[in-house]
Amino acid sequence: MYSEKFLKFIQMWEKDFGIAKTIDEKICVDRDGNPIPWYTYPAIEYLSQFDYSKKKIFEFGVGNSSLFWAERAQKVISVEDNLKWFEKWQKEFNHPRLSIIWRDEGEIYENAILETDEKQDVIIIDGKRRFQCAETALKRLNKGGMIILDDSDRINTSEEYKKAVAILKSANLLHVDFYGFCPMNNYTKTTSVFFDRTFNFESKFEVQPINGLGNLWSMSRKDRKEKYNEQK
Repeated sequence: MYSEKFLKFIQMWEKDFGIAKTIDEKICVDRDGNPIPWYTYPAIEYLSQFDYSKKKIFEFGVGNSSLFWAERAQKVISVEDNLKWFEKWQKEFNHPRLSIIWRDEGEIYENAILETDEKQDVIIIDGKRRFQCAETALKRLNKGGMIILDDSDRINTSEEYKKAVAILKSANLLHVDFYGFCPMNNYTKTTSVFFDRTFNFESKFEVQPINGLGNLWSMSRKDRKEKYNEQK
């Protein structure tokens, strides 16, 4: 029924992205079982290129993304509004560079980022009250940093997302959208990144961009030739 080339495409998604595991088990992990954010895969691959070892990160919304960032950053603060989930994450997510705090939904939640005088290099908006969180995020974004707004495609049906995108764009941030599939879903969505105009994060690698998962040019010439001949 399906061509051999198409079946190899499916195998790549299963092997390189571990997509079957994330959908069937409802967990955000990569092919090796490491935690990853619930962003689009293009966004995850792009963000994974940078060195965050000296960066401070604040996250509205707790999940596997919290561990993903904690493995990379100098310090991560993640705020949760649901007490039940807060208690679960506090118990399960034991990482020396991660602090999980609980703040009730409402002004207390979005103002959690204002409780510290520290500027943040990366701010993730992936929880409740995204417009209000975007508003306060702008007050704490460090020069050269970025704000990540996940599920930004909801702008088509949500006034909250329209306002969130509008206020971030009004701050003269550079707006880049990453469209595509993501963990746990069988449909596409969008993760948007808003960069300060002096964005200056260093890459972990000698070259940028790096070769993404399933990329033909990450292989040796011999392996690439064999792979190409297989797909003819």
